[in-house]
Amino acid sequence: MALHTASRSTILMVLISIGLTVALGFGLPEILKLIFRLLGFPIDNASHAIVLVYFVFVMFVAMPSIPRGTLPLEGKAVLITGCDKGFGFALAKHLHKLGFQVFAGCLLKDKNGEGAQELENVQCDRMKVLQMNVCSDEEVANAVEFVNKHLEDPEKGLWGLVNNAGIATFGEVEFTSLDTYKETADVNLWGTIRVTKAVLPLIRRSKGRVVCMASMLGRMGSPSRSSYCISKYGVEAFSDCLRQEMYKWGVKVITIEPGNFIAATGIFTKEGVERRGEEMWEQASEIVRADYGRVHFSHQVARMKAFVSSGVKDMTAVLNGITDALCSKYPYTRYNPTDTYYWIKMQLMSHLPAGIADWIYIH
Repeated sequence: MALHTASRSTILMVLISIGLTVALGFGLPEILKLIFRLLGFPIDNASHAIVLVYFVFVMFVAMPSIPRGTLPLEGKAVLITGCDKGFGFALAKHLHKLGFQVFAGCLLKDKNGEGAQELENVQCDRMKVLQMNVCSDEEVANAVEFVNKHLEDPEKGLWGLVNNAGIATFGEVEFTSLDTYKETADVNLWGTIRVTKAVLPLIRRSKGRVVCMASMLGRMGSPSRSSYCISKYGVEAFSDCLRQEMYKWGVKVITIEPGNFIAATGIFTKEGVERRGEEMWEQASEIVRADYGRVHFSHQVARMKAFVSSGVKDMTAVLNGITDALCSKYPYTRYNPTDTYYWIKMQLMSHLPAGIADWIYIH
């Protein structure tokens, strides 16, 4: 069934590509001529418009990122949440190497977590590791106090906040408990809001940057990922509203929307998926277990276990996106570090009529 769906999706993508090529090659000139005729412009100028459309396409879609200037890094400090492993751990080391003063917030510092210990072993004044559970008002307040106390120049404030801390789980809606929804949102969404609100006075002082880690699943839904999608849709909305509010302060708010980097981050493990699957089955009501059946449920768990080793194995694209968000004079509003397949999927799921997008990818 999965192979059949993948084959159908591939065929449809090829047909869409061919259709767009034919439409642009034959339909665009006629459409532009009709528009020029209706507007009263000479039809001969339509050929120039075609060249202009192609130029715009190349500049905004096909061309690599155009340099937008780089800010001096000297004296700039960044607070990163979720530095125990994954993106946060790699980013802390990366930004420190570039010359930032890094405050690495770790959930497991007080428990001698491996990631926190490795960052502490850097033994440099520009690398500060602090205990930080983004779900705790007290720990967030203590972390902000620690940052303010150890800034090289408190009057200049904190240049950047990277809201990276996050968790992920899976499960169809009827197998996902309300506690799971709340736990996921508490870390991914409320944790982002809690830390941002606490740090904003320092960020406003420096006219700095707030970088929020969202996801491609903050732009499109996915079966068995509702709790994660809900939290990341919320991060997208929060970031958009905050960005609009911060214009008057000179603060830039940027969203990072990674694709599938599960293989790189290890956010899922086969053992964790198996354990989570057993918990969901045991907690489900009798009627849900009877209606779905063990075969269907086991198939969903098996698909998730296969998903564990999928995706991009190199974090470089994500680290480069966050770095550009912090260092560029004119950063993008959104960065989409992902492979071509998921970039196309996100565009189609976001812009096609829902029924058509669902038919391509879900049915």
